Amino acid sequence: MSRSSLRLIFAGTPDFAALHLKALIDSKHQLLSVYTQPDRPSGRGKKLHPSPVKHLATAAGLPVCQPASLRDAIEQQHLAAQQADLMIVVAYGLILPQAVLDAPRLGCLNVHASLLPRWRGAAPIQRAIEAGDDETGITIMQMDAGLDTGDMLATARCPIAADTTGGSLHDELATLGVPLLLEVLDDLLRFQRDAQSQDDDQATYANKILKAEAAIDWRRDAHSLDRMVRAFNPFPVCYSTLAGERVRIWLSRPSGTAPLPEPAGTILQAGPQGILVNCGRGQLSIQQLQLPGGKVLSADQVLNARSELFAPGRQFDPHPEQN
Repeated sequence: MSRSSLRLIFAGTPDFAALHLKALIDSKHQLLSVYTQPDRPSGRGKKLHPSPVKHLATAAGLPVCQPASLRDAIEQQHLAAQQADLMIVVAYGLILPQAVLDAPRLGCLNVHASLLPRWRGAAPIQRAIEAGDDETGITIMQMDAGLDTGDMLATARCPIAADTTGGSLHDELATLGVPLLLEVLDDLLRFQRDAQSQDDDQATYANKILKAEAAIDWRRDAHSLDRMVRAFNPFPVCYSTLAGERVRIWLSRPSGTAPLPEPAGTILQAGPQGILVNCGRGQLSIQQLQLPGGKVLSADQVLNARSELFAPGRQFDPHPEQN
């Protein structure tokens, strides 16, 4: 088994999953089919667009399945009839019922973007940055019926730096996940035999990111707001309202920890080094931002055109919007 080709089913949806699918396409293993979520409407015209995984699978000539659910008996029979050795699941987004977990001869493996049992759930990359974790990583897990609760076959660790964003961490973890998955597949039975159970007492949950969470509450401390800005870059991107305009904040830098007498959300300085805003504790220097209908620009570029909007003394809405 250690050097043999495996008959695989792949299930995934976003770019993170597509990077793993590409590695499997280029590997010695046989891909029987690819499962991904149904096409979703996006853009101004709300046209249906395929997922990155579907786009890649179609280009490679692989059969693509897009069920709305895997709870349907007919869908389960179709999957079981493929007689796969293993199913690889990477950010698929659908729950796998027990009948699906049991269908492949060797079960289902999940590539999860955290060091389990920390950050089980939908948004482990963003939640690790938001919480101020020093490191995260990839876990290859044997799936069971729970939410990311299965036995761990292998892990790879990755530091989180002071300038790490959700986007940069996504890319770093993908570069860790691909070779780790191939390593596990090359000696699968050994990794399955030596798998370790998770300590449920150490578990934390990475809830799905809601757009409303990206609204900045300037009454919070500057360091937690900076972590939030980085975590939500490139999605959903933090924002705040200034003089009736929604300003999206892409990059920032915390400055100081002492409280100042100015109200939270007040602009203290605005210049080439950034737009300094008072917070509940400390200050946040906005480095990159985006005005309605505009591009992402540096603070200096924005000030060249709209300096009056960010004049010292002006105040961002200190209370987060809830829409």
